[in-house]
Parts: sequence; C-alpha cells; structure tokens
Amino acid sequence: MAKSAGKRSKSSSGRTGTGARAPRAAKSLTSKSRAAKAHTKSRAAQERAADALETIAALLKANRPAVTPASFGRAEAYTWHPDGHLAPVAQVSRVDLGLLQGIDRVRDILIENTERFATGLPANNALLWGARGMGKSSLVKAVHASVNARAAVAGNLKLIEIHREDIESLPALMGLLRGARERFIVFCDDLSFDGNDTSYKSLKAVLEGGIEGRPDNVILYATSNRRHLLPRDMMENERSTAINPGEAVEEKVSLSDRFGLWLGFHRCSQDEYLAMVEGYCRHYGIAADTETLRLDALEWATTRGSRSGRVAWQFIQDLAGRRGVRLTAKNKFTKNKRA
Repeated sequence: MAKSAGKRSKSSSGRTGTGARAPRAAKSLTSKSRAAKAHTKSRAAQERAADALETIAALLKANRPAVTPASFGRAEAYTWHPDGHLAPVAQVSRVDLGLLQGIDRVRDILIENTERFATGLPANNALLWGARGMGKSSLVKAVHASVNARAAVAGNLKLIEIHREDIESLPALMGLLRGARERFIVFCDDLSFDGNDTSYKSLKAVLEGGIEGRPDNVILYATSNRRHLLPRDMMENERSTAINPGEAVEEKVSLSDRFGLWLGFHRCSQDEYLAMVEGYCRHYGIAADTETLRLDALEWATTRGSRSGRVAWQFIQDLAGRRGVRLTAKNKFTKNKRA
C-alpha cells in the first residue's frame, strides 16, 4: 500500500509539475499573439496612411490650375514645374527697355530676332553671356514685353521660365507647347553645368537634333556668365584625362554652338554706369544735384568693387530709401509723410 501510495504521489507530483509549466507556455503564446496583432494593426495603419496620402495628392493635382494649349491666353508669362504643369505669373518683374544702358547693340539684335520669331519668321536661339549684373535677364524680359505689345504680335508671344535644375524635363515642356497657336520664348536664367552633370544632353537634343527637334513655335533664350556654359577647370580636366582630348571638349562645348546668337555683355565704363544712375533718377522722379549724385554713385560703386547695372540699381534703391521716395510709377514719386 505504501509503494502504491508512493507511485501515486510521484504521479501526482509529475502531473502537478506539468500543470505548473502550462501557464508559462500559455503566457508565451499570448505574447506572440499580441505581437502579431500589433504588427497587423501597424501594417493596416500604414496602408491607411498611404491611401490617405495618395487621395490627398490626387485632390491637389485635380485642384491645380492646369494649363492646356487652349488656355495660354490668360497670362503673358508662366513658370514651368517639372511635374508637368505651367504656373501663370501674375506680374513679371521687369524694367523698361529704355532703362537698360550701355547694351544698345545686343539690345537691337535681340529685339530684331524676337520680332521675327513672334511674327512667324525664322529666328535663332540666343545665349546671352558675360559680366554679371549687366542686364542679361533684364533684357530678355524687357524685350519680350516690348515685342509682345506691338500690334503685329498682339500679346501672342508668351514667356516661359524654366529653372536650371529642371532642364531634364525640357522635352516634356516641348511636348506641351507643340501644336499650340501661341508662340513661346522658353527662358533659362543663369544656365551652366558643373562636374558630372549630364543634363546638358537633354538641352542639346531640344536645341538642334533629335527626331522631333524644337517646335516651330518655340525659341530658347538663356543667360550665363560663361560663354561655353562650362567652367574652365572642367574643360581643362576633360582635355587632360581623355584619350582624345579634342573630342572630349567638343562634346561639351558643342552645346553653346547650338545657340545661333551669342550676345556678349561686358563690364561697363564709368560714363555708362553714371548714365544708368541718372536714367533711373529721371524715370522715378528722384530729384538730386547732378554733381552730388555722381560723386555718391561713384563712391557706392567703389565700395562694391564693380560697376554694373545691378550696382546702379542697388544705389538707386538706397538713394530712394534715404530720400523717402517710393519706386512705384514712371516719372512720378511719392514722399513719405515723415520725410
């Protein structure tokens, strides 16, 4: 009986031990189940967030004022966005053509080229290169306004700005403009290429080449401080490391060759700089003694270390601010009440 009791006792203790381990296993299974449920919820939340973002993006795209070839008449200028739409510019930042001094020759050439293009005659793409601050981009915008206001053009010439970093999307822009009844100046300010940048190849294909080529109703104007759009050290590096140095440089330099017009801008003389200052004063009605104005303008240029149209405009802004004159209307000025 004692032995039987002992067996039952061991058996009982064994069952008790097994029963003691069961809760631990159950807890482990519960933890894994909870983790699996949490993971499932997390994935579901991520999917809902992704769906919500896609919905928001679709709504924003639907509500964006898209521009189609039939609606170009709403504005005279646009900015191009690489996601495929044109944003109308309410007011173009420009100066009057008459205020651009010291660039008479290149001004006349660009006006003639632009007028021929606007009236449907053959015209060349133009590269405006040279000294900084000498009115390259200002001339493009001023010429566009001047030509667009002529009776023969009647506002049919549109200006579209494309940023340097968006050059690779230029073929998409050409596809949008192709077939429109309006004519377009596609304008890229401060165009240049550095290092291993290969986006210039997209520009080359659009300028001259490719199966489709440049649409007949599109012309390209670009400004740059560099004549060949590439820094000199980059060209020298191409020449020194290539198997055939001449071919390596030709590949890069041939881009600027595809602009039919090269319009050079050079540093202005002292007399030209002073003529710019005096022209701004007359335009905005800033009364000043001629001798004092000249001395102040020359001192301003000396502190900047250069003479240019940009420096002249910066001086005029400073002078008008000190005199309490608002640069608002041509040949008119309004003084502050405190002045």
